[in-house]
Amino acid sequence: MSSSAVSRTYIGSMNLTFLGTASAQPSTTRNHSALALRLGKDVWLFDCGEATQHQLQKSPLKMGRIEKIFITHTHGDHIFGLIPLMASLLNGAGGTAEGSDDPRLNVNTETPALEIYGPLGTRAYVRNGLAYTHTLLGASYVVHELRFPSDPQIGDVTSLTPQLAECLNGCNILQVDGIWKDIFKDEVISVSAAPIHHSVPCVGYVVTEAPVPGKIDPSKYIPELKRTRTAMTVMRQLQQGGSVALEDGTVLYGPPRKRGRKVVILGDTFDPSPAASLAEDADMLVHEATNAHLPGIDTSTKEADTYESVEARAKSRGHSTPQMAGAFAKKIRAKRLILNHFSARYPGDDSEESKQIMTAIGNLAASEFGQNVVCAKDLTSVDIGFSEKQ
Repeated sequence: MSSSAVSRTYIGSMNLTFLGTASAQPSTTRNHSALALRLGKDVWLFDCGEATQHQLQKSPLKMGRIEKIFITHTHGDHIFGLIPLMASLLNGAGGTAEGSDDPRLNVNTETPALEIYGPLGTRAYVRNGLAYTHTLLGASYVVHELRFPSDPQIGDVTSLTPQLAECLNGCNILQVDGIWKDIFKDEVISVSAAPIHHSVPCVGYVVTEAPVPGKIDPSKYIPELKRTRTAMTVMRQLQQGGSVALEDGTVLYGPPRKRGRKVVILGDTFDPSPAASLAEDADMLVHEATNAHLPGIDTSTKEADTYESVEARAKSRGHSTPQMAGAFAKKIRAKRLILNHFSARYPGDDSEESKQIMTAIGNLAASEFGQNVVCAKDLTSVDIGFSEKQ
């Protein structure tokens, strides 16, 4: 398992930015799949489709803050942007003429500047992509692979040797009881993963914040501190949920910690049920909704189609309808549901036609979920707050 080189004691704000919301093929209004989760100042990416770095440049996110990239599966629309982004993030170049000095030939690989997680094939894809484009990186990276039971449990599964910037401590993370528990964990955040059903091996990620300090009421403490002439600086300790013993023997206890936030980000799927137990009570669920039946709204709707036939066709291709997403959100008691990964027939612009179509898709999901549902557009940004029910 991996631990971060970044020392984190508190996250603060948490935000999702959808960099790409298309399925299979991009359009003029939707880019290939990519999603950024901002944790305070740090940024984690989930999937990295073609032109993700262009989308990052259009967003308020700082590319240099990207610490980790989580790949859900190795279909091209979810990974083709990874090598170019790595080259930009890690000062990559095509090398120098023979005899010239290049610091990229001597990269320190003890501590990775970038961590990448993904299923079998992610490491080989990165290694081959860098090798055959002759890309030298100026900072190091590591790839951790989530191995399914049917995968080789050891080895890199590529004949290429590690690249100069590749750290050699990449883990092959094996399933235990059907999931990958705590593939990353520090004092304030953890990531677990579970397999989800698609047309190829695919992963759903669950990001869980550790319990956070509760809201403090200074009026409960300040009179006691003044009475015993105790330094007000102990309020910081109380705010963190600690206790303070006053000189007269009185012990003050800080407010109990409250449940941290949970974000569930699923890859492509027609059945995410293997991830249900990890995903329960999510504050935010991101679920695909590739296909929908929209008679009278979407002009390309086929007369012979029904809700059932569209669902059957979506499942046959490894995908979901809005109703399927809403049903899963209800099953895991998610607080909020955001849909993404839409067919190219559903544009993501601000035209009235697009708004009507996306409202209808959201309503189909809401009919199962029982709450309002957001349909993401490219560069949609959503803050993730704390649940009112703790």
